Amino acid sequence: VFRVPNISPDPQSGIGSWSALDLINAMQLGLAPDGRHYYPAFPYASYARMRAGDIIDLKAFLDTLPVVRNAVAGHELGFPFNIRRGLGLWKLVYLRDMPVVEPDGTDALVERGRYLVEGPGHCGECHTPRDIAGGIKPTAWLSGAPNPEGKGIIPNITPHGDGLDAWSTKDIAYYLETGFTPDFDSVGGAMVAVQENMAQLPADDRAAIAAYLKTVPARSNGYVKTEAAK
Repeated sequence: VFRVPNISPDPQSGIGSWSALDLINAMQLGLAPDGRHYYPAFPYASYARMRAGDIIDLKAFLDTLPVVRNAVAGHELGFPFNIRRGLGLWKLVYLRDMPVVEPDGTDALVERGRYLVEGPGHCGECHTPRDIAGGIKPTAWLSGAPNPEGKGIIPNITPHGDGLDAWSTKDIAYYLETGFTPDFDSVGGAMVAVQENMAQLPADDRAAIAAYLKTVPARSNGYVKTEAAK
């Protein structure tokens, strides 16, 4: 059981006493101000690709939110997962700040989309299958995965026939803005909250995400089909 912490600017139970550097260390290195390793349920393996300046801006925004005093209980994990020191070894293997898909640098829109998808958007955390140690498989990037919330799957969003091959960049951008697919279906499940946040992005950023998704390597479905997933 993982419990999500208070990140309001309350200095006792939240992050009001944190500096901008504390937030940078948390988001890029998975380290608490006291040096403890965070569990990668907090997607710092993606946030490691963020620019420090954007995290500083994020801290400035978080500091403007209402102060909420709410001490959240700790996680409930059995042995050996409750030994945080082992996470240092996990980070040696999986914590990287390099791009997953190396851009050629010729298209600024695609590069902006790469940054948004691979970093702050952390799309791969749900849309990419994981190995036995819980690390994302870069060779199956964005090809879909079992739904961590239970039944069903997180869909393939690569430009493959199993994924977004039939979608244009305008289709993808429109979906992120409105929640409607090209075949008049609508967003559902956990993606509803994601889409609602994506709708608040500037239109140029949604277009950038769409442009990037159409350039990633096309992969067949990366999830294992089970009775629950069919």
